[in-house]
Amino acid sequence: MKPMMKLFAVQMLVALGLAFPPLTASGAINIFACEPEWAALAQELGGDRVSATSVTTALQDVHRIEARPSLIARMRSADMVVCTGADIEASWLPLLLMQSGNARVRPGNDGYFEASQFVTKLEIPKIVDRSQGDLHPGGNPHIHTDARNIARVAEALSARLAKIDPPNARVYAVRTSAFLERWRGAIARWEQQAQPLKETRIIVYHREWTYLINWLGLKEAGSLEPRPGLPPTPGHLAELLSLMQREPARLIIYSAYTDPRAAAFLSERSKIPAVMLPYTVGGSDKAKDLFGLFDDTIARLLAGVK
Repeated sequence: MKPMMKLFAVQMLVALGLAFPPLTASGAINIFACEPEWAALAQELGGDRVSATSVTTALQDVHRIEARPSLIARMRSADMVVCTGADIEASWLPLLLMQSGNARVRPGNDGYFEASQFVTKLEIPKIVDRSQGDLHPGGNPHIHTDARNIARVAEALSARLAKIDPPNARVYAVRTSAFLERWRGAIARWEQQAQPLKETRIIVYHREWTYLINWLGLKEAGSLEPRPGLPPTPGHLAELLSLMQREPARLIIYSAYTDPRAAAFLSERSKIPAVMLPYTVGGSDKAKDLFGLFDDTIARLLAGVK
């Protein structure tokens, strides 16, 4: 390619935001994370080479986020978007991607990363019918509640960071190796601690615990939602209470972001403990990072069955 043509090609790529990501003032990759767990993971893998911020908190239902102008502005300046995918952000993420005009983070480009693509998803419906509630065609999106999935996503995310920022590929590789060594050791510890929970029957609020249940060998005995995404009704709670009298559960669990009143109602009448789980980083005082998230989750479950 002639020098002038090469210069023109580079200029065009830069104009489209595809050549070299405009890093933050500190030189770090600016990561727009849809959920706290992915912001925490990106920071673990990238250290001071990344600046990862979650645009949602543990006290928000990520299904129902408003695509505010402030979020559009944050996405416009992002070098990378890291989200769960599997349609959990379907009501707001596509609008942000379109309105931001940021070509670097459009689906299909290296700056767009969906964590759910790198794990085996559960509960993939054969038929999607709105009468069945808020089903996700691609499967249950709450993948991070199984700690083993965090490890799978970490490997893929590390590779993507290295692709976006080749000069620091070695940094990401070293940090990821160290993180995975600690993480796999923690998984072994959590699985040992959770042995008394096997076969424990639990009532959930929403289907956000499917992966945790599958990982730790719990048993789902019912849901406070009559159908996924639909709030509890008096009639459905009465049915659950009747079910608990015939087939008792040990725990009623709900997330930091859900309304606790339905769980408290059923707990009071069934005499079954209701336990709040942090769900993601920031969901409790002890869930300050990914390790604290699972430490606190398992500790709360164990305390509930004592």
